[in-house]
Amino acid sequence: MPDSGPLRSSRPEQRPTPPTAVPDAPTPRAPDLPVTPTVSDFFAALHPPVTIPDPSPTPASAVRDTPDATPAGSALQRILRGPTGPGTSSIFVAARHEPPLPVPPTPGPPAEGRAVPGLYCHPVPEPDPVRVEEVSSRIKSWAEDEVQLYPEEWEGQFDGFSVGRYMVVCHPDAPTIDHLMLATRLMVAENAVDDCYCEDHGGSPVGLGGRLLLAHTAIDHFHTTAEYAPAWQESLTSDVPRRAYRSAMEYFVSVATPSQADRYRHDMARLHMGYLAEAAWAQTSYVPEVWEYLAMRQFNNFRPCPTITDTVGGYELPADMHARPDMQRVIALAGNATTIVNDLYSYTKELDSPGRHLNLPVVIAEREQLSERDAYLKAVEVHNELQHAFEAAAADLAKACPLPPVLRFLKGVAAWVDGNHDWHRTNTYRYNLPNFW
Repeated sequence: MPDSGPLRSSRPEQRPTPPTAVPDAPTPRAPDLPVTPTVSDFFAALHPPVTIPDPSPTPASAVRDTPDATPAGSALQRILRGPTGPGTSSIFVAARHEPPLPVPPTPGPPAEGRAVPGLYCHPVPEPDPVRVEEVSSRIKSWAEDEVQLYPEEWEGQFDGFSVGRYMVVCHPDAPTIDHLMLATRLMVAENAVDDCYCEDHGGSPVGLGGRLLLAHTAIDHFHTTAEYAPAWQESLTSDVPRRAYRSAMEYFVSVATPSQADRYRHDMARLHMGYLAEAAWAQTSYVPEVWEYLAMRQFNNFRPCPTITDTVGGYELPADMHARPDMQRVIALAGNATTIVNDLYSYTKELDSPGRHLNLPVVIAEREQLSERDAYLKAVEVHNELQHAFEAAAADLAKACPLPPVLRFLKGVAAWVDGNHDWHRTNTYRYNLPNFW
């Protein structure tokens, strides 16, 4: 790599204060809650540093061409305000567990980027530029020094991914930079698997199952005999995806509870199954029905990212709360909606790439015999219905189970959904919109 100045490594042994020093937030006791709780008892002003602009009117500079903005007082706005009242203070981190960063400069204008016209979305505050810069520096150091993620000619693509901004805007309640780095390493590792095994940098559907299975053992360890264990251990450093998975997961499990780590492994298995379905269709030149494509996208989607929002936030959603069917519906709808956002913003990028890429507008156009423009606009409608369903399901769950960790988790997932859209909208290095309006 060219010498671009000193880059700090983030190896565990070099961190003077590892994230494991952060104490677990105590679980609030039921007697602290109001006897007859109502939703309004648990939602109030936003907890710093999160601020959400007044949604009425929506500033044109924040989200352009999005007439379907958040109505004041909506269910999602109540979720985003977060819990308050008796028994809720224990779920918040009282102070950052690291030396305070310099005060950020006065925010400038919002990042450039045009939202998909008609897309139902919500504006988000500009992320803390100091945090963005620090996360960007640390993740590049990790990529170069610890896992040798990319050759010199890929450096521009790595920088253009803007992963620092991505993770800061998606996790506004992360108490420390170390917590943000948990999500950032995992995001970069997942992207490396997608690029190197599936798509842009040598990926192929042929033999994908074997590659994914062996890479999965870097996050879900192989337990075998003494004779064969060394060969497996050696394999974990044999290619970029396995090096990245192994390192990122080691950091994650050093902070996450066993339940949180197992939840993440489960969601990664879901993701890999979705990769395999898409690869099978590519090998047989099959264009799925629209519902089949959407089913595949429920697995090949962003779900592993918002599902770790509590780990990154420095607390835990108890396993029984996470396993509730209504919570599972909320998480699934969040993953589905955010993944269709990716389909819409990456549409022209994928059309310009070699080969045929399945995305929702392409599948709708072929299966429903629509023009490219009409299929794209229908895909926007599909996203909007999924987004509304997510918000309604989250509000219903908040009312049915107004426990502080549940409310904070719902707030975190909603913030991730909005941050994911903001990153797609502002990442003009990677994405540009089709000329359909």
